[in-house]
Amino acid sequence: MAALATAPGSAAIAVVRISGPDTARVLAATIPEWGEDRLAPRVVHLVRVVHPETSEVLDRGLLTWFPGPASYTGEHVAEFSGHGGALLARRVEEAFLAAGARAAEPGEFTRRAYLNGKLDLVQAEAVDDLIRGRSPRLQREALRQLDRHLSRRLAELRSEVVDLEALLAHHIDFPDEDEPPVSAEVVARRARSLADRLERLGATAPEGERLRTGALVVLAGRPNAGKSSLYNALVGEERALVTAVAGTTRDALEVEVSMDGYPVRLVDTAGIRDEGGEVERLGIEVARRFVGGADLVLHCVPVGSEVPVDEADWLEGLGVPVLRVGTMSDLADDAGAGPEAGDEEPALRVSAVSGEGLDRLRVQVARRCFAGLGSAPADAPVLTRARQARAVARAAVEVRAFAAALDEGVPAEFAAAHLRSAETALEEVVGLVEVDDVLDRVFRTFCVGK
Repeated sequence: MAALATAPGSAAIAVVRISGPDTARVLAATIPEWGEDRLAPRVVHLVRVVHPETSEVLDRGLLTWFPGPASYTGEHVAEFSGHGGALLARRVEEAFLAAGARAAEPGEFTRRAYLNGKLDLVQAEAVDDLIRGRSPRLQREALRQLDRHLSRRLAELRSEVVDLEALLAHHIDFPDEDEPPVSAEVVARRARSLADRLERLGATAPEGERLRTGALVVLAGRPNAGKSSLYNALVGEERALVTAVAGTTRDALEVEVSMDGYPVRLVDTAGIRDEGGEVERLGIEVARRFVGGADLVLHCVPVGSEVPVDEADWLEGLGVPVLRVGTMSDLADDAGAGPEAGDEEPALRVSAVSGEGLDRLRVQVARRCFAGLGSAPADAPVLTRARQARAVARAAVEVRAFAAALDEGVPAEFAAAHLRSAETALEEVVGLVEVDDVLDRVFRTFCVGK
């Protein structure tokens, strides 16, 4: 199989990758300098690429040969680094296809690496996160998972499940003996401790998933409360139209930004008020939906203005986290009352003009949206996929059900079925149990060439 491994378009270089048992045959038909005895493995060589049917020289570039199994996919792999450009790179790829390679499917190189034991499923997912990650924190977590940080933790938990099964051996083989080496009460206690650890790992999933998708942070408030100006200041460019006319924002504007190293989907919404035209009313309805689904709402109130009671009550009634932000601090009298007056929690004073408070606001947003990750030990593993979370949750439920069964006097051979289910669930996370539809879901989101 062959594919362009770099993004198409104008660039300094383009990399075309080939993998499979027939890689050497494809190279022999397209690289005049080729020869396994002439081109040393894992060494860069200057070569030409010719079309196998016309012998036309298409490009001159660098070829690296990785004989299997010492390669990314575990098979023979070759990578040609040529001149960038959509047309030239595609012509090189077409030459490899004409020589007998086939076009790779999305994620097929990484899928081959998984199937050949070079990566487990968690590591494969980390490859995708590393490519797509738009925040330093996600990229750091992806690198940790690629280094098997989470995989090792899952292996430890699975080993503890197996240990519990081993403790049951005497109960199953000699059920009529009064004094087994380890009592059922001790086994159940160890199972509950294991379930606690599984649940703690599972509790990282909501913020771990948020780390991949970005926390939804919504700016809300009355018209002319400084929302759009604050939005532009946090984004770093003029994305939202700012005027003195109330109701300028008619729709929700969303952009991905990094705040204190964490990914955030920042949304500017229409000012919430009762009056206004039909278009503005529709924009307000959109704003209400965004606010209702937010991970954090930045309630914008100009410094020196009173907090609208109905607005505060409505936000509180939604049950979403709210951070009060005092906007336009550069226009306020320092002695004047801010929007924090009478509130239990003081507001952050910010200015889109002077930049006052913006860095502190970014830190506060990150801390509130990712409080668990921020307070966790540096070496604590994190679940970043819903698939991982479901499997770990299922394992925790099964282990806890096993402990309950022993407490209720269920015979050990029947209670042990819960442990086998928990073991299978943990094996599914790292891919020890191959399920085709799971693999299809994992790899179909990958880019072609990876």
